[in-house]
Amino acid sequence: MAPGPLLLLALCALAAPARPGPAGDGGCYAFLRPVILQGLTDNSKFRALCSRERLLASFGESVVRLSTANTYSYRKVDLPFQEYVEQLLHPQDPTSLGNDTLYFFGDNNFTEWASLFRHYSPPPFGLLGTTPAYSFGIAGAGSGVPFHWHGPGYSEVIYGRKRWFLYPPEKTPEFHPNKTTLAWLQDTYPALAPHERPLECTVQAGEVLYFPDRWWHATFNLDTSVFISTFLG
Repeated sequence: MAPGPLLLLALCALAAPARPGPAGDGGCYAFLRPVILQGLTDNSKFRALCSRERLLASFGESVVRLSTANTYSYRKVDLPFQEYVEQLLHPQDPTSLGNDTLYFFGDNNFTEWASLFRHYSPPPFGLLGTTPAYSFGIAGAGSGVPFHWHGPGYSEVIYGRKRWFLYPPEKTPEFHPNKTTLAWLQDTYPALAPHERPLECTVQAGEVLYFPDRWWHATFNLDTSVFISTFLG
């Protein structure tokens, strides 16, 4: 896999935290490259609560904020969660532009969704001086967000599979900010020379990807997926 395989680590292969942090902090561990983590936590209860039936029963009438699936997420739309699931949670239309594609990720009402989030166990590693923040998402097959970057964090897949494409900060990818990841895969990716290709991986349900600070990344949901990110910023 060019330019190199994404490092895959199980819990038993992780080094111990550099030193203990404040009580309950779990210590500090930082990666310089993306890494897939396995066996860190048991989120089976959280997964059960994230089934379609349970989410609709608990939050169907709750208003959620959707973002457009382009690099800068220009537009926000509010609508009931049940309407999103029943009318918009479908496979990505390959002809749609990013600003025509609505995506449920981030902008969560933490007070309203607290009964769900309290059952989630994030990875037991942090960065000193940061406060973790959750972003919860549900998206249809073929959807995703085109290349962008931000601070470091983790992304765990609860249901489905999520494909990731990553470049280090110094290597800006070739992409159009208003074209979906599906369009990039169809139009740009096949023409990339081997040395121009990103790091790639598929994160399965129950696995966690750590993405380092300022790394470019695009995501692509291979299935209808439920996922949650923990931002360390």
